[in-house]
Amino acid sequence: MKKIRLKFLMCAVGMLLIIACAGCGRNKTNNDLLEAGEHQLPASENEVTPTSLPAATGLPATPTPDPTATSAPDPTATSTPVPTATPAPTKAPTATPTEVPATPAVTSTPTEVPATPTVTPDPQGGGTGKKLIVIDAGHQRKGNNDKEPDGPGSATKKAKVSSGTTGHFTGLPEYELNLIVSKKLQAILLERGYDVIMVRDTHDVDISNSERAEIANKADADAFIRVHANANDNSDVNGAETLCQTSKNPYNADLYPQSRKLSECVLDALCAECGCKKRHVVETDTMSGINWCRVPVTIVEMGFMTNEQEDRLMATETYQDKLAKGIADGIDAYFAK
Repeated sequence: MKKIRLKFLMCAVGMLLIIACAGCGRNKTNNDLLEAGEHQLPASENEVTPTSLPAATGLPATPTPDPTATSAPDPTATSTPVPTATPAPTKAPTATPTEVPATPAVTSTPTEVPATPTVTPDPQGGGTGKKLIVIDAGHQRKGNNDKEPDGPGSATKKAKVSSGTTGHFTGLPEYELNLIVSKKLQAILLERGYDVIMVRDTHDVDISNSERAEIANKADADAFIRVHANANDNSDVNGAETLCQTSKNPYNADLYPQSRKLSECVLDALCAECGCKKRHVVETDTMSGINWCRVPVTIVEMGFMTNEQEDRLMATETYQDKLAKGIADGIDAYFAK
């Protein structure tokens, strides 16, 4: 009986020693772990806290750990590591590129030159209220030797139109020179506010002198300017002149004062602009292009294509510009008076 009690006492003491040792292992502090080289991870919201198991029969219940306390792991416990959930990688937002508006290509927009207005002759006259000038670039590429009366009802007849003379030193045909200056004159007059009708704007036409006058008549022109160049057997002869009817013209003597004044104004201004010799206003009743007119008219003889200096000058654009401006200035002066 004594032996049984002794064995029981020894077992109890042994059990107490085992329990005391186990308590010592569980009472390591956080500082003890750090000094031993062990690293305690801070609590994470992703860690799974194990559920406390109920106490086994005959053993003290394992205390529920305080969530606020930092507990040391039990080095004697064999535990299955709880996998830590790896948070899904945060996808970096894709930067939306700021769209830079394309710089528009600079397209050089040439200054558009307005088309020269085409003024259609009005048989009834009238129009915009501006002064209307009809310009006749004398002659044409191919002359027409058919005859026509040199005035209304006249028994005297002459060739309808010739091709004109030619520069004796430059070879420039008169019909070409006349159209060049006429177009320059047209541009100046349009810029100054006139209405303009061109009898021709190409060389390949067939318009007689009487027909040219009729264009101005039907349009009821305020002035009819006929552009020509001169010729003479004497190559020394030079200078500019203008032509109009006489005061006794059998067809249109009533227009003499206006035609004379127009001729004087144009001659004065042309010579002043070009610096050429001023000859005179020639009065004649032999020109069918004048005799058929019912409006003020002048023929401008710009210079002599048989004179070397004037022939070469009239072939230059600079002098052609001066001729056109001089005629335009003369037209201005005519209406001013």
